[in-house]
Amino acid sequence: MTQGVWGKLGGAGIGLAAGGPLGALLGAVAGHFLLDREGSLFGPTPREVVFTTGLVALAAKMAKSDGVVTPSEVAAFADIVQVPENERAGVERLFDLAKRTTSGFEGYARQVAEAFRDEPALLEDVLDGLFHIAKADGAIHESEARYLAAVAEIFGFDEARFAGITARHVRVADDPYEVLGVARSLSETELKARYRALVSENHPDRVIARGLPPAAVAIATRRLAAINAAYDRIAAERRLS
Repeated sequence: MTQGVWGKLGGAGIGLAAGGPLGALLGAVAGHFLLDREGSLFGPTPREVVFTTGLVALAAKMAKSDGVVTPSEVAAFADIVQVPENERAGVERLFDLAKRTTSGFEGYARQVAEAFRDEPALLEDVLDGLFHIAKADGAIHESEARYLAAVAEIFGFDEARFAGITARHVRVADDPYEVLGVARSLSETELKARYRALVSENHPDRVIARGLPPAAVAIATRRLAAINAAYDRIAAERRLS
């Protein structure tokens, strides 16, 4: 059977390698599932492990902040965090433990931010994944909105960038220009150039080429769909060829 992010190395060892609150979380569930990596336990922690573990932990804390986990949110979580069926129970244990720990979400968010400080696109992937889960029940509730804004701040996103990310998921102002992060005054040439750059940056094939886990690919696919939909609306309004 194909193994996913979780596979061959002992959970305790990778927990030690990861360090911090995410390492403690992994160490706490060691023995329930293993991690898919060859080589030394003491080398750099694979970034896909940090990415997926961080996303699971932050999703769990978001669920706790909302106070209830709906079936639609569970389904959205499964859409994003895709693992082989034989590894699903381990990920669910990780989620449940993260939700129950007394540690705050801030520690998890800071560790993810530090791990990907030179790759802000990955931090945006994590935030997009959290938005996808939060909106699954048809609305992003006030507690979830506050939580997402706090995570974005820890990740180093300013208000404008967070507004652009939010616009991909919530039609507060129903503004496709905000989704693309551009001004309405942009010329046709500038708009097309921005659109092509966004498609290139966010194409799932690029994510796959970077060796990222299925969770990141699923997030990129949804983000690209939002970008395409926003551009299509603008193109129709402007009657672009």
